[in-house]
Amino acid sequence: MTTQRAPLSRERVLEAALELVDRDGIDALSMRRLGQVLGVEAMSLYNHVANKHDLLTGLVDRVAGEIEPAAPGEDWVASIRAGALSTYAALRRHPWASGLMLTADHVSSARMHQMDALLARLREAGFVDETVYHAYHAIDGHVFGFSVWAAGHDVAEEDLPALATAFAAQHPLDDHPDLLAHFRMHLDRGSHQDVSAFEFSLDLLLDGLERLRTG
Repeated sequence: MTTQRAPLSRERVLEAALELVDRDGIDALSMRRLGQVLGVEAMSLYNHVANKHDLLTGLVDRVAGEIEPAAPGEDWVASIRAGALSTYAALRRHPWASGLMLTADHVSSARMHQMDALLARLREAGFVDETVYHAYHAIDGHVFGFSVWAAGHDVAEEDLPALATAFAAQHPLDDHPDLLAHFRMHLDRGSHQDVSAFEFSLDLLLDGLERLRTG
């Protein structure tokens, strides 16, 4: 008995494309490759996406749709923190998305809603326009900048010892005692591992803004 293939649709095309780029990276995406994944000719895809630009915008919209924007509420710090963590989590799941989401060509309605929500929470907190301007860029820049940094240092915990051994063999650290101590902390389980570097620096940023607001 032949299993009938699910009919092609925009949703199915985007889902397959998302799986492809999450697995193999954004450079692996082409209409031809995507057609092979779906078992169709590449030309069939154009019935559901106008072109590759439309495909990429659809992917960005899918990722942006996973993010919970900073919600209205009395506790502006908790709201913005939650929104930042949600954004960071989505970008860690889809590390290829950071660059695309920052380009004007692929700004989606969901992304614009998140940007507007962050600005609204800062205004509701009572910051003046100039501070809102700088605070927005500081927070958004931290989220996206750290996501790009983390993507370049993405190592599975079980692979870390072997990678550390190889790094130490290539770059002896005996003449760099502080770097050696820091290096060892990457391998040691302890209280310093309880909070991620992203959360640590995000909280420093938000604490500084709160002191500025109440100072």
